[in-house]
Amino acid sequence: MDAFGDRVAIVTGGASGIGRALCDALGRRGARLVVADLDEAGAAATAASIVQAGGRARAARLDVADAEAVRGLVEETASREGSLDLLLNNAGIMMGGEVRDMRAEHWRRIVDVNLWGVVNGVRAAYPIMIRQGSGHIVNVASGAGLVPNPLSAAYSMTKHAVVGLSLSLRPEAAGLGVGVSVVCPGYVDTAIFDSGVSLAGPSLREQVARGPLRHYPAPKAANTILRGVERNRAVIVFPFHMHAMLWASRLAPWIVRRGFSVAIERYRREVRTEPPARS
Repeated sequence: MDAFGDRVAIVTGGASGIGRALCDALGRRGARLVVADLDEAGAAATAASIVQAGGRARAARLDVADAEAVRGLVEETASREGSLDLLLNNAGIMMGGEVRDMRAEHWRRIVDVNLWGVVNGVRAAYPIMIRQGSGHIVNVASGAGLVPNPLSAAYSMTKHAVVGLSLSLRPEAAGLGVGVSVVCPGYVDTAIFDSGVSLAGPSLREQVARGPLRHYPAPKAANTILRGVERNRAVIVFPFHMHAMLWASRLAPWIVRRGFSVAIERYRREVRTEPPARS
């Protein structure tokens, strides 16, 4: 039997990108899915596509920054389905630019979604899984949670926090029958670059397109994540370029620092044309 067959799973940020790819993959493998997203129409479209393909899914509008809404959905799902086997805290937002250009509302929003959104999911699902003596929490962070990421410092800050939470919770949860994994991908081709906030210059999509790295396809990312969950990996890192950056940051940090310096100089020369905003 498939490891995810008949498992009850909630995927936040399921309307697009990695979230949608995870929903599609889990749907094909027989999971009972709740597709949760602030984009209600997108969540409904994802769920409808899964059902049309013979899977089982329903959509739910969810702002992960709203702790009571998260708790309500998690508890309702567990009660309705009889269990909660998987929570994939995938919802997140991106901000690119220099710290000196960030306003207070930028800081609040990215922390509310990227960090509190994960905390809210964990706080809602973890007690249920403890009572069951089973379940798996998957927190989608980023490679930016393992290595420094200048020009996205606030984003990197939240992802480092998610990595720290996940790796610290994992040994506590293991003795209670609950698995915890954190996902740290490199560049994946998702809508986060289209919806993300660029603090200066062109869109994040345009800025990233200038870089040398090819984007990893979201469906391939989803399959990599699910393999890691099946194997109960603590940290799921991919693709190769992310492994290379991680090892370089540990073994030859001067190379990484030089690369960052070049990227920052180029950003200031080609992208950042406005004076810094007051914080």
